[in-house]
Amino acid sequence: MNLLIDIGNTRMKWAVSKNRHIIAGQPLANHRLDRQQLITLWKSIIRPQHIAIACVSARSLLALVQSVANELWPDVDILRVQAQAHAFGVTNAYPQPEKLGVDRWLTLVAARQGYALPACIVDCGTAITVDLLAGQGNHQGGFISPGLRLMRQTLAEGTNALPFSESRHTLQPATTTEAAIYSGTLSAAIGLIEHVLKKQPETIQLILTGGDAELIAEQLLIPVVIDMDLVLRGLAIILDGTS
Repeated sequence: MNLLIDIGNTRMKWAVSKNRHIIAGQPLANHRLDRQQLITLWKSIIRPQHIAIACVSARSLLALVQSVANELWPDVDILRVQAQAHAFGVTNAYPQPEKLGVDRWLTLVAARQGYALPACIVDCGTAITVDLLAGQGNHQGGFISPGLRLMRQTLAEGTNALPFSESRHTLQPATTTEAAIYSGTLSAAIGLIEHVLKKQPETIQLILTGGDAELIAEQLLIPVVIDMDLVLRGLAIILDGTS
C-alpha cells in the first residue's frame, strides 16, 4: 500500500493505492491543516510502503506534511515529485521542464496511461489549466486562467460595488449582480475550453478534473470525461515506476 499526497493551492488531497487502485480520503482545506489533524488522520491507516508528494502550495505546508509522515513512519521513503523533460511516455513541452507545475505534469502522465489520445486535460481548480497532449504523448503546451472562485474574489476585491457570493445561479443573462457575476465567470471558463478545442485540427478527448469539473462539464456541449482523481492517479503511476 502506498500513500499519495497532492498539496494544491487550496486543498490537500490524499489517497492510498495498491496496484494503481486508488481509494481517496477526505480532502482538507490548506488553511485548516495542522500537525495534530494530520496525525489523527493518518495514524489509523496501514503503514505505507512508499509515499509520493506533489506540492504547488507553500513550502511550510510541504514541510508540515513531510514532518508528520516522518514521525509516523520514520523508515518509509518519501518521493517529492517534480515535472520531467520526458518520462512515462510524456514529453514535456517546456524548455525548462521543471517549470511546468507538477499538478499539470501528473495529469499528463495519468492521461497518457489511462485515456485515448490526443487529449485536452482541464484542471478546474483554484486556477484553470488547460493542457494539450498529442497522440504520441507529446505535450503541446497549455493555458492558465483564474478559477471560478478566484475570478469572483478578484472582482470583489478590485471593485467597490461588486460583491463576492458563493450562490449558484442559472447560466443566462442575469437580473441581479450576483447572478451576473456567476454567469460571467462561468462563461469565461467555458469559453476558454471551447476556444482551445475549436483550434484543434482533429477530434480530441476532453478530460476534466478539479473541484469545479462537474459544474463546468454540465455547461459544455461536447463529450467530456470527469476524473476527479487524475493528479493522484499520476502520482500512483510515477511511484509504481520508480519504486
